[in-house]
Amino acid sequence: MAVADELGVEHETVLYMKEPLDREALNALADMLEDPVEDLVRDDAFLKKLEIDHDSLAGDRDAVIDLLLEHKRLLQRPIVVRGTRAIIGRPTEAVREFLS
Repeated sequence: MAVADELGVEHETVLYMKEPLDREALNALADMLEDPVEDLVRDDAFLKKLEIDHDSLAGDRDAVIDLLLEHKRLLQRPIVVRGTRAIIGRPTEAVREFLS
């Protein structure tokens, strides 16, 4: 991640498409997330193709996790984890503030 490199922060990149997160890992991520749980889901054309309204996921942790287990490509990226906290990695200014 360019911001982490720029700030000199050690980081690990998880290639979740090759090694998908399981239910336990997704629950742990949801526990750390400072953003609403539905923000873990990309609101994109694929979600619309599945005829799922992003707003319908609001606050429904189980629905979010079930959806991400079935369709790993919908996982928002990047997600930045530091200690016991996590944020969605956009915009980059938020990442910079989170890592500083």
